[in-house]
Amino acid sequence: MNTCSSLLTALLDGAYDKALVPLYALDGTQASLDAARARAVHVVQSFRDAFQPGDAPAALFSGPGRTEIGGNHTDHQHGHVLCGSVDMDMLSCAAPNGENVIRVLSEGYPALEIDLDSLLPREEERNGSAALVRGVAAKVKELGYPLVGFNAYITSTVLSGSGLSSSAAYETLIGNILNHFCCQGKLDPVTIAKIGQYAENVYFGKPCGLMDQMGSSVGGAVAIDFADPTAPVVDKVDYDFTRSGHVLCIVDTASSHGDLTDDYADITREMGAVAAHFGKQFLRDVPEADFRATLPQLREKYGDRAVLRALHFYNDDRRAVEEAQALKDGDFPRFLALVNASGISSALHLQNTWSIADPRQQAIPVALARGAELLDGAGAIRVHGGGFAGTIQAFVPEERAALFKSGMEALFGAGHCHILHIRSKGGCVIIA
Repeated sequence: MNTCSSLLTALLDGAYDKALVPLYALDGTQASLDAARARAVHVVQSFRDAFQPGDAPAALFSGPGRTEIGGNHTDHQHGHVLCGSVDMDMLSCAAPNGENVIRVLSEGYPALEIDLDSLLPREEERNGSAALVRGVAAKVKELGYPLVGFNAYITSTVLSGSGLSSSAAYETLIGNILNHFCCQGKLDPVTIAKIGQYAENVYFGKPCGLMDQMGSSVGGAVAIDFADPTAPVVDKVDYDFTRSGHVLCIVDTASSHGDLTDDYADITREMGAVAAHFGKQFLRDVPEADFRATLPQLREKYGDRAVLRALHFYNDDRRAVEEAQALKDGDFPRFLALVNASGISSALHLQNTWSIADPRQQAIPVALARGAELLDGAGAIRVHGGGFAGTIQAFVPEERAALFKSGMEALFGAGHCHILHIRSKGGCVIIA
């Protein structure tokens, strides 16, 4: 058991370097390890300065961001997805405070305090971090675990608007802190993910699915089958991305997600309309053969875009499964080909790379076009996440990473291309 002081001393001495390497030094360089150690030291020192914890048992926790790898807009039709945790995360030092209250201080944000005697949703907290903390704590208590108050200091490298799901990282982080201090580690990563989704749905007010939380909590590449969204089938894919010879690049195109609600809604509405033609609510429940046999009628009744989007669902749903299998088989070239095919389908069939409401803004297609030129037939590239604006994703050969980054940042500005790695561990206690 560490106190804050012993944790800090051990970190400075390099005693926990082995715990940091698989989370933050996946490029194998000493510079990455040194930066990870310095960041951990900073969090512990900041926690000590903010809370003066004395001899309380302190620990270091991580909630990683996640990336959508395969299955673009398939989850809401009860399909398959492939996602993964990345080496950008929320890092926290926390310790019990002997009170019935949770205090969280996140760098750059106001401190928040949650009274554990009052865990009902609060309207004034909706869309805020306090709602997520309160919701996670409420669900843990509902599961039968006695709550313990704690103090936590958090720093984050999960960039806002990067498509890496900072809210899921935050929920996963808080879930792991409570699991450690209140549940003796009895909550598994899937349960922690479901707790995070509950907090986001009920307390935060966002009706999200479970992909973001699973990608953050479980770790590595995770294949998910949403045939029953209340009980998704989760399969952790055993593949070491550090041996692929590629890095993951997320490019922020500096385009706004504002006013895109109708674009997102149109996808689910049009896919749902095609499903309803067959008496079903979701395309997953419509046999693909029936869909294809009815294409002329569907085109006439619902329009070509709805048909193309349904076609994308069937193909990308299948591709997500094939991508996972390619990784299991160690066939990375096959995986890359499938990612590229998903990107083409998203652009041509799903049509979520630009908004018809503002055709002058086509930052995603520009990024994809320039990125493909920089890759020159290598790697893979596609829209990332919901689309229409925001980010793209590319698997870039390591020897091209610097060229790709400089090319993208020449187009969108310094700091807009992030070189990441898929890490094998999801939400976790790093050091206890």
